[in-house]
Amino acid sequence: MPDDPGGYFIINGTEKVLVKIEDLAANKFIVTDSTSGVTKYEGKIFSERGSYKIPHLIEKLKDGMIYLSFTRVKRIPIIVIIKALGLVKDEEIMRYVDLHESSELFINLYEFVDIKTEDDAVDYIAKKIGIMQTKEIRMERTREILDKYLLPHIGLEKKDRIAKAQNLCKFMKKYVLVYNDVLPVDDRDHYMNKRLKMSGDLLGDLVRANLKILIGDMLYNFQRIVKRGKFPNLKVIIRDKLLTQRIYSSMATGSWVGGRKGISQRMERLNFLNVQSTLQRVVSPLSASQENFEARTLHATQLGRLCPAETPEGTNIGLRKNLALLTSITHEIDETELLKNLKALGLEVREGPMR
Repeated sequence: MPDDPGGYFIINGTEKVLVKIEDLAANKFIVTDSTSGVTKYEGKIFSERGSYKIPHLIEKLKDGMIYLSFTRVKRIPIIVIIKALGLVKDEEIMRYVDLHESSELFINLYEFVDIKTEDDAVDYIAKKIGIMQTKEIRMERTREILDKYLLPHIGLEKKDRIAKAQNLCKFMKKYVLVYNDVLPVDDRDHYMNKRLKMSGDLLGDLVRANLKILIGDMLYNFQRIVKRGKFPNLKVIIRDKLLTQRIYSSMATGSWVGGRKGISQRMERLNFLNVQSTLQRVVSPLSASQENFEARTLHATQLGRLCPAETPEGTNIGLRKNLALLTSITHEIDETELLKNLKALGLEVREGPMR
C-alpha cells in the first residue's frame, strides 16, 4: 500500500517491529542519591564507544577522599588517577577543578603530595589493583588499562590522557558542589538525561556481537585445517550462515544481545492507529517486578514526547510507554555545526578550565 507507514520487518511471513529502548544517556556525568549507603551521593557516567559501555563511579567515603571505580579498578583515589594521566602539578589540578571553596580538594591533594611524577602515580594504581609483575610490565599494563577502559569515549590513545584528566577534574567539581548542597542532584527521570535506542542502534549491537562470533569461528576453522596440513577452502572457513541465521533468529524470537528479551514484537493490525501505536512503542530496561515508583510516574519533560495516557495496567505500568503520534526524534548532531551557530549567537571560547 502506498500509504503504509513502514518501519517494520517481515520474518517468516510475520510482520515484526523492533521496539525502542529508553536508557540513561551515555557519556554524561550524573550525580544522584546513593543507593548503597556507603556515601551520601554517587556520581556515575556510562562511557560508551562502539561495543564498549563502561560504568564509572565517583564516591566520597568517610575518610574525606574522593574515589573512582571502573572495570577492574576499584576505589582508586581520583587525584592519583589524574596525576597518572599527566596532570601532575597540584596547582594545575586546582585550576582545572576551579572551586571557590577548596578545602575538600586540599585534603585530597595533601594526602598524595608525595606522588610527584606520572610514573609514581601509575605504580601506585598498579599495586592497588594487584598487578605484581616486574616494574616495566606493571607500568605498561596499568597504562593500557587507563588508555582502553578509562573514559573510552574521549579516546584510546596516549594523546587523549590530558583530556581525560581535565574531564575528571570537571566531574570532581560537580560532585563536590552537589555533595555540599550547592548544586541539586540530577533527576535521572528527566528526559534530558535519557536517550532512545532505535532499530539502527539495536541492529548495530546485534551485528557487532554476531560478527565477533563469526570471526572467532573463522580463526578456529582456519587453525584446525592448517594443523591437518590441508589447503584451506574459503567456504569451509567462513560459515556465512552462522552470522545470517543468528541475526535472523534474534529478529524472529526477540531475544537480543545482553540477555534482553521482547525487542522484536509482532505487529498489531487491528486498525490504523493501532499500527501507529505499535511502531511508536518505547520500553524501559527496568524490571517490571520491582517497584521503581519514580521511573513509572509521568514526568513533566515527557509532555509532547510521550503519550500521557497510553501505558498498560498492571506490572508494566509506566515502564512500557508510547511516543506521542507527532514526535520526531533528533539523530546525531554535528558538533562543529552546533558550535558555529552558538558562536554566531555570541559564545566566547577561551582556553583553560571551564567556569
